[in-house]
Amino acid sequence: MSTALQISAIEIREAGGPNVLQQCNRAMPEPQPGEVLIKVAAAGVNRPDCLQRAGSYPPPPGASDIPGLEVAGEIIETGKDTDQSVIGRTVMALVPGGGYATHAVVHLSNTLPIPAGITEVEAAAIPETFFTVWHNVFQRGQLGENETLLVHGGTSGIGTTAIQLAKAFGATVITTAGSDEKCAACTKLGADYAINYRKEAFEDRVKELTDGKGANVILDMVGGDYIQRNYKAAAVDGRIIQIAFLNGPKAEVNFLPVMLKRLTHTGSTLRARSVEFKAQITRELLDKVWPLLEAGKVRPVLDSTFALEDAAKAHERMESSEHIGKIVLKT
Repeated sequence: MSTALQISAIEIREAGGPNVLQQCNRAMPEPQPGEVLIKVAAAGVNRPDCLQRAGSYPPPPGASDIPGLEVAGEIIETGKDTDQSVIGRTVMALVPGGGYATHAVVHLSNTLPIPAGITEVEAAAIPETFFTVWHNVFQRGQLGENETLLVHGGTSGIGTTAIQLAKAFGATVITTAGSDEKCAACTKLGADYAINYRKEAFEDRVKELTDGKGANVILDMVGGDYIQRNYKAAAVDGRIIQIAFLNGPKAEVNFLPVMLKRLTHTGSTLRARSVEFKAQITRELLDKVWPLLEAGKVRPVLDSTFALEDAAKAHERMESSEHIGKIVLKT
């Protein structure tokens, strides 16, 4: 397909607030060997997009500078030596960048079929959070049946996904949220307990709810003073997984609980990982999680949708922290 063809996209004019996002025309991306070109119907909005816009999360080498980490749409072209029978399929995909556009390229192995009963808008809300939760909670955190998961930010895209998947695999789920309304939304999704962190010290409440044992796995995107508090809330042999630092990456921490409780504190980022690594997660999701989506036992939670050209409004909604679930752009 000729690069003379143009697509509509959202670019970051300069580092700054939501107003630096602007609509532009770009050359049609060309799929390389192993890749496919997707005509994007919808793209998910995620916190890393806001960080990229602010100038603190640059795309990895080789990735598009256009923001957007997940898309859903139709495969319309393949790269060289790529199975052409996939043309015409409707898929969702985890992309390293370029999602805020009418067309995007991605390696075929990082695409997934859209389950029956899931719309393209809903599908665009799945990849980033489901990949992240699966890798961190189940692969790194090794959450097991009858264990307890504490997930901070229960009404975020990550939180709503973690609640549903952990419950589906037999865990007890405790979550934190910043209002009674959000706590109610968490329990409606299946959380066993929801703690309003503005009213209660979550670390004390977690110990109460677990008869003093604590949480086996803690998924944290807050950081800052939560690091020490997570150590208090964790069970013996607990696993704390760090996926973001909304309150900052620096804290004064007493590490003695790490020794006394034999804690594991780990973390990860997904965007810069290899195509092959993401393909492994893709296969596991297809095997373990897609049956749950197809059965309607797990669904993405949608907060709101915006037109592609209103990406700035979508970022304002994200940064207001008033959303419950995912925000999606429609092309």
